[in-house]
Amino acid sequence: MATAMAEVRMVALDPHPRRTKSSLIKLMKENYQNQMKLSQLRILVAVADSASFSAAALQLEMSQSAVSHAIAALEEHLGVVLVVRGRHGARLTPVGKQISDLSREVIERTDAIIHAAAAERSLKGGQIRIAAFRSVASHFLPPVIAQFHQKYPETMVSLMEYIDHLQVEEALRHGDADVGLTLMPVQDDLEAWEILQDEFVALLPPNFQLAGQELTWQELAAQPLIMPAQESAMMRQVYDHAQAMGYPLEAAYTVRTDSTIVNLVAQGLGASVLPRLAAYPIPNSVQIYALPTPLKRSIGAAILAEKLYSPVVFAFIDLLKQHSEFN
Repeated sequence: MATAMAEVRMVALDPHPRRTKSSLIKLMKENYQNQMKLSQLRILVAVADSASFSAAALQLEMSQSAVSHAIAALEEHLGVVLVVRGRHGARLTPVGKQISDLSREVIERTDAIIHAAAAERSLKGGQIRIAAFRSVASHFLPPVIAQFHQKYPETMVSLMEYIDHLQVEEALRHGDADVGLTLMPVQDDLEAWEILQDEFVALLPPNFQLAGQELTWQELAAQPLIMPAQESAMMRQVYDHAQAMGYPLEAAYTVRTDSTIVNLVAQGLGASVLPRLAAYPIPNSVQIYALPTPLKRSIGAAILAEKLYSPVVFAFIDLLKQHSEFN
């Protein structure tokens, strides 16, 4: 009996059950100001999804009477019956189905507006912490950070310099950094985007004379080599590469600091192999050659894969990509 009475009421209040979408939108606009509330639309959508006032109340963490009252008030504002209650739950009327679909669109667009505003606010403040190993921190990041500061002057940027990429990745895992400039590929717990490729170059002393048109492995291996330790994270790739070419490299001098190595080569004490970024700035007296078999290291911007980051982090990563493309 209750269902029948509700359906009679629907016919009386809604003499045009086959309303067009445009007419429904017009109706909703006319009734929206000071009457229809966004909370009511959310409740209507919850009832539509659950087909039950009690389930909708549980989902929205409201009382069932509050849900019922909100639907009744919305029906009164709009002048149509939206929901019919029965023994098997709550059933939307035809016009209720149309209005719930439109309500879903309104909610989605409203949420998008709120999300966009929150994202914009987050770019106007806060902090981003960057971790990088020395050569990238010294020679690649400064112009990127300067450009980032011009775009987002209210965001505080801190840069932490580490000895190698392994320490950078540990800073990410320990929560000490938001973005890390590291070597690729990375472990599964990190997500990374390639930013640049850094070529390994041979540095020869001023008095070196090339026998042919290009440097050979034999010529390089014959020089007294001034190298970082073989176990260093940066150089392991170089030693393995030369070994694969049949010319294992043996260091005559083991030196930890890149700039010291370059200066020793400039003094004529021997040759070296370093990534170009690590060797920079290179004195004019030092001769630079590509390796007989080229070798590059891939440098990427990494974050923790499962962590949620603010938009400012991704804005900085996008700027890193743009700077790399420009260079």
